[in-house]
Amino acid sequence: MRLLAFAAAASVLSLATACGAQDGAAPGAGAAGPLETRPANAPDQQPAFPGQTRAPGVRTERALSHTVVASGLVEPWGLALMPDGRWLVTERPGRLRIVSAEGAMSDPVAGLPAVDARGQGGLLDVIIGPDFARDRMIWWSYAEPRDGGNATSVARGRLSDDGSRVENVQVIFRALPVYDGDKHYGSSLAFAPDGKLFVTLGERSDAPMRPQAQDLGSHMGKTIRINADGSVPQDNPFVGRDGALPEIWSLGHRNVQGVAVAPDGAVWTIEHGTRGGDELNLERPGLNYGWPDVAYGVEYRGGPINEGVTAREGTEQPVYYWDPVIAPGGMTFYDGAMFPGWRGDLLVAALKEKHIARLVLENSRVVGEERLLTDLGERVRDVAVGPDGAVWAITDEQNGKLVRLAAE
Repeated sequence: MRLLAFAAAASVLSLATACGAQDGAAPGAGAAGPLETRPANAPDQQPAFPGQTRAPGVRTERALSHTVVASGLVEPWGLALMPDGRWLVTERPGRLRIVSAEGAMSDPVAGLPAVDARGQGGLLDVIIGPDFARDRMIWWSYAEPRDGGNATSVARGRLSDDGSRVENVQVIFRALPVYDGDKHYGSSLAFAPDGKLFVTLGERSDAPMRPQAQDLGSHMGKTIRINADGSVPQDNPFVGRDGALPEIWSLGHRNVQGVAVAPDGAVWTIEHGTRGGDELNLERPGLNYGWPDVAYGVEYRGGPINEGVTAREGTEQPVYYWDPVIAPGGMTFYDGAMFPGWRGDLLVAALKEKHIARLVLENSRVVGEERLLTDLGERVRDVAVGPDGAVWAITDEQNGKLVRLAAE
């Protein structure tokens, strides 16, 4: 083990609540105006319902500070807490490391398959299994090199007792079709309470691939649901339908890099838009979330996406969207002891805007938004909650960091 720089690089965020709650709660009467005040890329587009975008700003009353626990990570992507308080951290070039709460980082864990680390591809998310304390099983997603290109795959294996290698590796899922590109792999992983594994997938970005988000014969632009061994649950919505891949849970997604299961078991995802149109979605089986036929925002080059259509019969509206974008990475529900007023809120990593977005939810709607960790000034890739309720994050940089955000 080598000890990384442990910096007391901290910043105090002196924050006064907008609504008088101890740790920041939903805004009430007289709450602050919208947190987002920049001009929208698509100013003529209107939300489908009140509060679908530009939620009121909320602020946490308690003073917060962040500490850079570890540095020197190369484009870290996924973050998973182990029962002993150490973190599994993926590095996109293909390395998995174990980092302690004090900043000690392991050598790369051996035994992982090769990755195609081009563009946005490489080693992506990692999670521990529901029975990790007993069987030490972990799952990870990655851009797998294949004949003719690459695609997102999911593998599992046993983390050795000493943490030095992954044993008995099995590739349990391979997205199809193979494509020779370097963007929009997804890919976030989450276990539901019933042990089913959710995997999010991008549509590979390039214009010829976009329509595959609507094609049930393709995994591109889908959320999938599989058993822990990769087999297909028989209650998946498209099992038995001609021409449909049975792993598909929902369709019509662009590039989903965050999935989280709420305390009530509901599955939420978050995906990248173009210029505008980052989406938070409440996932339900068999539903179509619209891309590329329906979208908020505009094309990167300017101009409307499919004539600027934002609603269409047979497609679902996002619970929330951003315009301009924040470029969301991973996300998690907060259920820690350090900030009781945050319980049930979503914490979302924001790459482009370099913060953690705290979304206050009520009845499956966003009623408040706060930006945390703004003074770190780095692309936040993933976010998690530690054993004591502190918030941990990794930053997507060549000198990536593991950061702890806590009450003072």
